[in-house]
Amino acid sequence: MKVTVNVDLTPEEARRAMGLPDLTPLHDRYVASLLETMNGQVRPEMLENMMKSWAPMNEAGFAIWRQMFEQATKTGN
Repeated sequence: MKVTVNVDLTPEEARRAMGLPDLTPLHDRYVASLLETMNGQVRPEMLENMMKSWAPMNEAGFAIWRQMFEQATKTGN
């Protein structure tokens, strides 16, 4: 027998139902700190260094990320 149950929850309701902590204040502080550090100046080198610090990947892995970002930001030629 197969039973399917659909539950309609908002992300907040799902988080609470699963007992996960609310990290909104931490996220807000992180974003504010990041914006303050950048001081309105976003340079490609900064983004590259930030991406390298997020995940331990080699140059080949980083090239894949770079290619995805370039394709996503292309203006339709």
